[in-house]
Amino acid sequence: MNNPNFSVLVCDDSNIARKQVVRCLGDCLDADVQQATNGREALALLREQNFDLLCLDLTMPELDGVAVLETIKAEKIECFVIVISADIQAEMKQRVVKLGAIDFIDKPIDLVRLKATLHKFGIH
Repeated sequence: MNNPNFSVLVCDDSNIARKQVVRCLGDCLDADVQQATNGREALALLREQNFDLLCLDLTMPELDGVAVLETIKAEKIECFVIVISADIQAEMKQRVVKLGAIDFIDKPIDLVRLKATLHKFGIH
């Protein structure tokens, strides 16, 4: 069941990538979606309001996705995190999962994979 009170933050320095993720989320969820262009901006938003889900790129200027995950963990910010990145090295996938990400989806985002992950964690 869709929940219009569900809130999502999409963080990626690429406008095209953000639009693609927002479009895919729109096919999966009825949610309030906000966007951040880098990790610093994402953390500011995460500290000021509650988000149910963060879709996070890893490679960004100012503050990368790993630093965002480390800060979320350190500050005990509650939200699901899906990493969406072109950095598909096995070590990086393991690292982000250890830091609390529920999944790692390769870019460009795969709608079927996103839907499966959301469903697996009861986000739909």
